[in-house]
Amino acid sequence: MSLQYHLKIKEGDVAPYVLLPGDPKRVPIVASFWDEAYFVADNREHVTYTGVYKGVPISCTSTGVGCPSTSIAVEELASCGVKTFIRIGTCGTFQDYVKQGDLQIFDSACRYDGCSRAYAPLEYPAVASHEVVTAAIAVAKEMNKTYHVGTTRTQDTFYANYPQPGSSFNNFWQSRWKEFYPDLKRLNVLGGEMETSIILVLARIWGLRAGAVAVTLDNILDSTEEDGNYEPEKTFDHSEDNIKTLALMGCEMVRKLYLQDKAENNRFL
Repeated sequence: MSLQYHLKIKEGDVAPYVLLPGDPKRVPIVASFWDEAYFVADNREHVTYTGVYKGVPISCTSTGVGCPSTSIAVEELASCGVKTFIRIGTCGTFQDYVKQGDLQIFDSACRYDGCSRAYAPLEYPAVASHEVVTAAIAVAKEMNKTYHVGTTRTQDTFYANYPQPGSSFNNFWQSRWKEFYPDLKRLNVLGGEMETSIILVLARIWGLRAGAVAVTLDNILDSTEEDGNYEPEKTFDHSEDNIKTLALMGCEMVRKLYLQDKAENNRFL
């Protein structure tokens, strides 16, 4: 089998279970928790490591930002034998009861991205695999972390759609943005990020397995100050502890899923 065009990997380079951070710099952090870790490839935004965590085969590939590059990673990983995809990332929240540092476990996603529409109509749901959600909840409890389970909003843009001017260049703003995020809050949408929907849709289409967990960096509705100055560096908590928590949680989820799959001798091994 030839190398995949973007990831520069081939069948045998990756385990059936893969963790998907967005930032390529987070892949070595994830791999640092493993008993064995091997660098596989680095091309564009995609860095891949494969190894062993507590006797379990595991891989980690960065997706880059947004659904288009994520879909490329998922397509090429699936072509090389990956069967379980777990996004580990960062996100905002629309809900006041969710605090910085809280974990969000996504069982579904609102598809405000354009990429997933190329694969399936909007009526097709973006939902996580039950086994992955169950594993995430169990690991969060074992790690004694505050967590919330619910729906995320996945969209293609980072700066657009804030309720008031100040987020986009030159204070560009559209009146229809005013109630978009408040409406999501009223709909009880839990989080906001840029990758989950495409992972859930593709895995469901192909009969594979997927889920997503993220650490909360900020309250999206509070990120734009009243004076219109959008300063994410002052509101986001990118602490190393948060990233290590995500890494360890993802690894432990893979271990649980592997042990369950092995006991059942099912098709995800």
